Amino acid sequence: MPHLNIHRYLRHGTLPQLCLFEASARLGSFTRAAEELHMAQPTASVQIRKLTETVGLPLFEHIGRRIYLTEAGRRLQASCEEVFRTLSSLEENLAGMRGLDSGHLRLAVSTAAKYFAPRMLAEFVRRHPGVEVSLQIHNRQALLARLAANQDDLYLFADPPDAEDLVTQAILPNPMVVFARADHPLASEKNIPFARLAQEPFLMREPGSGTRLAAEAVFAQHRLKPRVKMELSSNEAITQAILAGFGVSILSRYTLGLDTGQVQLTCLDVEGFPIERHWHFVYPVGKQLSAVAQAFMDLVRVEARQLVFDHLAQGAHPGPTGAPELKRGPLESARSRLRTAA
Repeated sequence: MPHLNIHRYLRHGTLPQLCLFEASARLGSFTRAAEELHMAQPTASVQIRKLTETVGLPLFEHIGRRIYLTEAGRRLQASCEEVFRTLSSLEENLAGMRGLDSGHLRLAVSTAAKYFAPRMLAEFVRRHPGVEVSLQIHNRQALLARLAANQDDLYLFADPPDAEDLVTQAILPNPMVVFARADHPLASEKNIPFARLAQEPFLMREPGSGTRLAAEAVFAQHRLKPRVKMELSSNEAITQAILAGFGVSILSRYTLGLDTGQVQLTCLDVEGFPIERHWHFVYPVGKQLSAVAQAFMDLVRVEARQLVFDHLAQGAHPGPTGAPELKRGPLESARSRLRTAA
């Protein structure tokens, strides 16, 4: 046990005794102290005696009809004031957390969520400026490790773990699409058979990635294997490899973030795409969510779609240089389906 030297004070309900002691010292009377604390006089006398025995030194001396503090009593009185100030400060802080005037929110998200999670956090902090937030961004394996260690308040997964001891709550659609370079031979084709896509060099995320799991699942569904050209450890690296002409990839629509004006990439119109998936809040069963974490979940449930899709709805209009916009055939379809998603 830490602070073993205070063990004696933890045995007999010392805090109520200290309250009685402080009132007695302040009022100079056991009787008046008992009246102030709505305590019977015999009970007050017993509590003062027990506190004296706990301290091991006399706390009061009786002279005539008055009581006076001994040296030990004066030192205990000073310590009482410090203890009560500390408890008062603690209560003020806790009251602030209950009222969302302060507190801390620790959010951990998968890599693709980094494009929109800050937008939701920014709106939350705008409404509750006293709250501090921290955002951890990790691949699926690292996110699972943090979840197992209960290091954060909430976790945001694109592909939540299937476990009975976890609470999962869908909050936002997360469509998976096929990205290629804008000048790819398939860019102008419609309803491309998946078997045709499988013939293309494929860029794959590293083992354990949620994006990789989704890609492997759709290939397995068609009983085909991808022609993996390269494995890369981030969506940004895959995007750059696509632009370099190394192949195509299945990625979250949010890989481009909320910037729909990327002019060098296109969404291929492949049968079965976009694949409907969702982002999920995840936390362990039995976890006591703080008022701050609960308030953030409430905000996201109500307004996440508006915060994200209002931006997407602006479209990718040509800039002042007349640069062409991102091809949006299947992507526009994805947006339409996202807006009507439950």
